[in-house]
Amino acid sequence: MNRTLLMCGVLAGPFYVLVTLAQAVTREPFDLTRHAASLLSNGDLGWIQIANFVITGALVIAFSYALRRPWAPWLIRVYGLGLIGAGAFVADPALGFPAGTPGGPPAVITWHGMLHFVAGGVGFLCMIAACLLHARRHAAERRTGWAIFSALTGVLFLAAFAGIASGNASALVNVAFALAVLLSWSWISATALRFLREAR
Repeated sequence: MNRTLLMCGVLAGPFYVLVTLAQAVTREPFDLTRHAASLLSNGDLGWIQIANFVITGALVIAFSYALRRPWAPWLIRVYGLGLIGAGAFVADPALGFPAGTPGGPPAVITWHGMLHFVAGGVGFLCMIAACLLHARRHAAERRTGWAIFSALTGVLFLAAFAGIASGNASALVNVAFALAVLLSWSWISATALRFLREAR
């Protein structure tokens, strides 16, 4: 059972990244230097990104049940719930996406747009805390490489999230956030793969 749950963690990252990138390069006028992946939940094909959030959130939650204290599985679980919440509450159209949307931020923040931000924000903070907690635990176990990997993931994700949450829509901030999300998914999949190998 644990091996199946760990496999969910291994698959979650590649699934999310591939589905998001496939949309990023095929759905005009989406631009990773201008738009957050959350905006892909809008438009006729928005259901794809909504499903992406929900499916990967469910995979992350399943993975969390394979973890045991002191790995703080509840932090990973809340991150998964945050992903599902981000899918359930769609971000407001903005910055010219989808096509026909005025440039710039939305004139009015809807209730579902606000809940999208709250769900994502809470999930991201739990993910950051999980990385830092794992870094501490790895350091105590003298797993230096894993400690550095986990700490860097948490710190860089926190910095990128702070940049995007500040409202700064520069290309540098958007790309940095996209790379931080990619790093966080790599951390989840790598962590799950490590535990999977140790379970053999």
